[in-house]
Amino acid sequence: MGRIEKLVVVGVGLIGGSFALALKEAGAVGRVIGVGRGGRNIRRALDLKIIDAAGALDEATFADADLALLAVPVGQMRPVMRAVAPLLGEKTVVSDAGSTKEDVVGLARRELKAALYRGRRVVLTPLEGTEPGALALVRSAWESCGASVSELPPKEHDQVLAAVSHLPHVLAYALVDQVARHKNAKQLFSFAAGGFRDFTRIAASHPEMWRDICLANKKALLVELERYVGELERVKRMLERGDAKALEALFSGARGARERWLTDDNRDAE
Repeated sequence: MGRIEKLVVVGVGLIGGSFALALKEAGAVGRVIGVGRGGRNIRRALDLKIIDAAGALDEATFADADLALLAVPVGQMRPVMRAVAPLLGEKTVVSDAGSTKEDVVGLARRELKAALYRGRRVVLTPLEGTEPGALALVRSAWESCGASVSELPPKEHDQVLAAVSHLPHVLAYALVDQVARHKNAKQLFSFAAGGFRDFTRIAASHPEMWRDICLANKKALLVELERYVGELERVKRMLERGDAKALEALFSGARGARERWLTDDNRDAE
């Protein structure tokens, strides 16, 4: 695909800003227009040269765009899509970076240096009627950012993410909440060490964003929660009967599966 001459990013936070910056550094985009609710993020993006100009939800911004990336939290997607739809030109391709949040846009330049997607997996979810040229443009854009691009049907995407992303976040939040509800919560937290910190790290994620993600993917997430409850019941029975062999087999199997995953993941990144 040819270079993207005009990119419009709606939601110039960490995700949208990093996408624009990566395309700029790859020489894959001409002009980047940023659209956002908060003037602070837009001003920062302009100062850091992540975007070339500020736009608005109007035809002047969208009508001649080659690609519009919607990088707003999933809870804002519907009103944003409704606002953008009548403004698009015939050649404008629209894609989204769902399950994202706005963050300090300065991180894109100061910390990440446009490398947020390098070596990372990005999943596209085209429909049967998706225009091949549009799909190729979006794939090319993400590949220019250094991402490894794959495709899944939307339903399968949601099922996969429920198991390996959404469920872990729910578990982390739930564990911290459980400890915080103890009468001696302050004492418990004072004794919490690296294992607790590592396991619950993702509970520092944006609550509003994860509320929207969980509700948007409720059906698949409930299936995974039921499976996990069943796994916990299995472990509970092992403990009740003092079954050391079964516990060790479970722990050894899980460790082996994790090590294989890490080995394969490192191999894919090479």
